[in-house]
Amino acid sequence: MISVLAVDDHPLILNGLERLFESTSITIVAKTNSLHDVEQLIAVHSPDVVLLDVRLNGRDGLKTLEEIKNKNPDQQVVVYSGYDNPTYVGRAVALGAHNYVLKGESAEGLIKAIHDARDKVEPHSNSLFQRIKTNLNRRKTLQDSEFALTRRELQVIKHLGLGLSNREIGKSLGISIETVKEHVQNVLRKINANDRTQAAVWAVKRGLAD
Repeated sequence: MISVLAVDDHPLILNGLERLFESTSITIVAKTNSLHDVEQLIAVHSPDVVLLDVRLNGRDGLKTLEEIKNKNPDQQVVVYSGYDNPTYVGRAVALGAHNYVLKGESAEGLIKAIHDARDKVEPHSNSLFQRIKTNLNRRKTLQDSEFALTRRELQVIKHLGLGLSNREIGKSLGISIETVKEHVQNVLRKINANDRTQAAVWAVKRGLAD
């Protein structure tokens, strides 16, 4: 049996999940509509998987993801969202989610994602989550002699293209915030950008944030 903590601020979603899992090997051991309760519920129930919404009552669920992974690095978290937003997906990747599943996904897709999270099986290579994760980790050099970006600088600008903060970039790449800041400044200088927004637009136009 796979135990799940479900976190969502819509009662219909929580009730629907319980009905969905009734005839499966998944059971919801706890549910909440408040991000404040998540860490305590994890401590009490030790769920195999946390199913976490991106936003709850106007608060940032991905910030809660970061807090979960900081205190419980081995806790498996599947972000369950109605937002098909590459920035959210990129942040989920950087902060340690196992997968990012849209609420429009089929029941079979959601159930598989939970099983995969419990078993630590990577999401399908064609999924949005895995494509972004692969892209952010790829160290291929930029084939453009005009911009002599290093492999690490290329990784950093891909993250910038998805709107990630220095802290999130550091977590994703396993480097300090100070090192991220240094790479960001080098990138801005090399591509002649005035700020992070211009750098992000530059990255998106070149397909680096896909």
